[in-house]
Amino acid sequence: MKRIENKISRQVTFSKRRSGLLKKTNEISVLCDADVALIVFSSNGKLFEYSTQSSMENILERYESYSSAERNLNTTYKENWTLEYPKLMARVELLQRNIRHFMGEDLDAFNLREFQGLEQQLDTALKRVRSRKRDMFCKFVAHGEALKELKQICDS
Repeated sequence: MKRIENKISRQVTFSKRRSGLLKKTNEISVLCDADVALIVFSSNGKLFEYSTQSSMENILERYESYSSAERNLNTTYKENWTLEYPKLMARVELLQRNIRHFMGEDLDAFNLREFQGLEQQLDTALKRVRSRKRDMFCKFVAHGEALKELKQICDS
């Protein structure tokens, strides 16, 4: 698609397309019960406008308030993100460092107290893992026993 070079052809096309656009604007308004505003400026600056039963001013006011509210929301979101991002990155770095420590890496700068704390965390984690494993094993055994009892009932 490219600009129509012939000025008369361009004006005729503009007029036809504008009429079609106005028709479609009216159709969407009537069929969908939508408030619609259409503003078109021709190449020589002439204004063509259409609005549904609500006035153009009312529709533009609604647009401006919506647009303003969205801008404010986006600004607030960006401000919050700007404040939150460094905190989140610091948290990620701390968690990554802790994982490395749990894997036995980057321990060169540890003192005795830090080693004792790490050992205690690992002991606690190991107890939780063993407890969960024991619970799962007990459920598995109980389920297996129930299946054996059911099989005995069916066989008799």
